[in-house]
Amino acid sequence: KKMGKKRRIMEAQAPNHFSVSTVASHSHGLALANLSDLLLFPPSPASVAAMVDEPLDPPQPTPAAAAPPAPLLRPRREAFEHGLLPIPKLIFPEGTLAQTLSQLKEKLAPAAAAAGDGRVGAAALAEALQIPPDQAALAIGILAAVLPAEDPTLDAGGGGAGADLRDVLLFLYIQSYKRLVPRPHKDSPAVADVWPSTSAFDGYLSALSPIQLVRSNSRRFIPSQADEEIHQLSYLQKHMANILTLLADSVEGEGDDSLVLTMETFEHLGFLVHFSEGTSLSQAATFFANSDPDMPAAPVSAAQVHDWILQNIVSSLEFYTEKSTAKEGSQQIASDLDVTMADANTSHPRNSTPTVANPAFHRNSTFVEGFSKTSVVKHASDVKGNSVKVLNCHDSVIYILAPVKYATVYGCSDTTVVLGAVGKVIKVEHCERVHIIAAAKRICIANCRECIFYLGVNHQPLIVGDNHKLHIAPFNTYYPRLGEHLTQVGVDPSTNKWDQPFVLGVVDLHDSLSHPAGVSDVQAESATCVDPDLFTNFLIPNWFEDEVQEPTKCNPFPLPEIYQASQSKKQAVLEDSKKTIRELQLDENRKKELASALHSQFKDWLYGNFSSVHSVIS
Repeated sequence: KKMGKKRRIMEAQAPNHFSVSTVASHSHGLALANLSDLLLFPPSPASVAAMVDEPLDPPQPTPAAAAPPAPLLRPRREAFEHGLLPIPKLIFPEGTLAQTLSQLKEKLAPAAAAAGDGRVGAAALAEALQIPPDQAALAIGILAAVLPAEDPTLDAGGGGAGADLRDVLLFLYIQSYKRLVPRPHKDSPAVADVWPSTSAFDGYLSALSPIQLVRSNSRRFIPSQADEEIHQLSYLQKHMANILTLLADSVEGEGDDSLVLTMETFEHLGFLVHFSEGTSLSQAATFFANSDPDMPAAPVSAAQVHDWILQNIVSSLEFYTEKSTAKEGSQQIASDLDVTMADANTSHPRNSTPTVANPAFHRNSTFVEGFSKTSVVKHASDVKGNSVKVLNCHDSVIYILAPVKYATVYGCSDTTVVLGAVGKVIKVEHCERVHIIAAAKRICIANCRECIFYLGVNHQPLIVGDNHKLHIAPFNTYYPRLGEHLTQVGVDPSTNKWDQPFVLGVVDLHDSLSHPAGVSDVQAESATCVDPDLFTNFLIPNWFEDEVQEPTKCNPFPLPEIYQASQSKKQAVLEDSKKTIRELQLDENRKKELASALHSQFKDWLYGNFSSVHSVIS
């Protein structure tokens, strides 16, 4: 009784909310009090059974399984990044764009019908657009390079092959697209001295120099990949109605029902957009999904297709907006929604890879970004996706020893970039004092200065924009898997057009800047061939390369005779020098002097190349 009375007094005096210390101090007394109650007033057997059956902790409600993320519609970067040509007659005023292309379709339709397969060749395109045949052949070639799937007819037919009329119309339509331009640097006067203006058109043409990029230590003033994709989606959102009208077939009916798209035509929109996880458009679209392959799907009204695409574009734009808001103020200017190379080297300014809220957002590009005074090597196992981008690297050596479809080198300075095998297009833009060693089908060079290009290319190098002091030379290196990689991406080493540059205008007609009248007619500065006596081979270190059954042991691109003769002459001089040194009859003192001179020269070389050597050893 005394213990029960004591417990009731404690309960009366207890505060409404016990602190942790209060509960701990009274727990012993409360336990004894409860024990006394049990001894004096034992519970009935039924209540004991009920207490035994009652679970200690009530079960928590099972959360509903999370629904898989919806696929996101993305613009195809390749079409917008590699598919734009600064040819004035390919770019129509936006106000008359739809009407002009409709008229062009009528002109090209007879040629496509005569071909029997709906294809249009360079000759028909040149006549319809009133452009030179070589420019029409270039347009067809660039179109082939940016198609979402291989076109065997185009690949096998060379310059004389034709492209599907629907693809030609889409290609010509996006020539009206205007790229985002770099935002002005907040400290422009401070960097003006390292990027002198040497062109009368610099005020209109030149973007930020690589030196400015390095000194700023930030990409905030350059449009990010997400910014560009938002811009591209917004462009498609604005123009999709005209694009569908251009592709649609006319049938009997009134209003929206008079224009329809077949499933085959609908799939051609894959030139412009694709779903994040790789699902085909016709499988993602409710009106074509699960169509019987043995039965042709019924055409769908263009209005229904338009509503469906706009709905998906809006969803994607909302996703981008959410990601952009989440990243606001973050120090990580990631290569956005793609795979980064942040883990490539410990000296890289970023050490983390961005995560993506929507796992369905397909990652199809690899970025090598922001390296300075180091060497980076990437093999095929290190490269994710079908494209690689080398951005804002300074005073470094970058080895991409892998087969890819597309490659971009942007904003680099005092750097050597080796691109092993590129099956579609390389674009090198806004670089300064850079050496590019590349084997590819095509390369486009834009707005570069004092750069040397060692090329193995199956098509003429395209030179556009505000370039200065460019030099070109034949391909000059190899690595064990180079032959295998060239075969994998379809580059033919027996054909090398490195010395046949195709030069277009000095103005980028696809930027958002205004240009003075007449500037679009000014031709870009071409490139000069490297003197054969200054041509040298480039040795790629063997970084723990896997065993290869049939390794490439020499340059697979045959050198022109004059360059081969120069190399043979240098090799002969080297052998003579080595023989002379071996045959010298010197006393010990003279041998020491010779060794000291050789060591001194080597030290001088090592001092100038120490950072590269150190990164290689590391």
